[in-house]
Amino acid sequence: MKVHGIIESFNCAIEGFIFALKTQRNMRIHFLLAIAVLLVAIYSNFKGIELLILCGAITLVLLSEMINTAIELTIDLVHDSFNPLVRTVKDLMAGVVLVASVNAIIVGYLLFSKRLNFSLEEGLLRVRQSSWHITFICLIVVLTLVVMIKVIFHKGTPLRGGMPSGHSAMAFSIWTIIVVITNNGLIAVLAFVMAFLIARSRLVSEIHNVWEVITGSVLGVLVTSIVFQVLR
Repeated sequence: MKVHGIIESFNCAIEGFIFALKTQRNMRIHFLLAIAVLLVAIYSNFKGIELLILCGAITLVLLSEMINTAIELTIDLVHDSFNPLVRTVKDLMAGVVLVASVNAIIVGYLLFSKRLNFSLEEGLLRVRQSSWHITFICLIVVLTLVVMIKVIFHKGTPLRGGMPSGHSAMAFSIWTIIVVITNNGLIAVLAFVMAFLIARSRLVSEIHNVWEVITGSVLGVLVTSIVFQVLR
């Protein structure tokens, strides 16, 4: 095995980083976001310890992306045919990137919220006064619950098939939002027809059965109603 000098080793490392940027779209997105966040942090006069924590979170995301890429390339090199374990390993590595990204978001929020003089009480008040914020929260909560329930039932994938129907849940969640916000009977009826057609399409395409569609629809209505009751 050839022994590289220090300069050659640095060249190889830089080429590896550039390769990840060129070939991985997520790596490019994370890298550009990292630069933007660091520039804003410097402009906001972050302290040394704050910059250190922020850089640590950013580095963790970039490292996880590069490790994920390296493992995927290695697996593809070794296994030409489909193997369920290969899929599992790739999913696990994608999960590592997701955890690192969520950690970076939390760290960024905690650091920047102090600089922006963000008040939690004021933020909650604005959310309660804004239908758009409540709408966004409703859809996020519904989508999260759908994915969690699918994981529990071990049927289908998080975004396709299984119990309950995610499309039905989101469609009837949007219908409930329209009913609450508009107070217009005609618009509510038209929105219901659209939600019904979306739910029916999941049956026609045989992606879901009747109970999965009904469960998703009921889930969307109930969760959205509860969120509006709590926040308004």
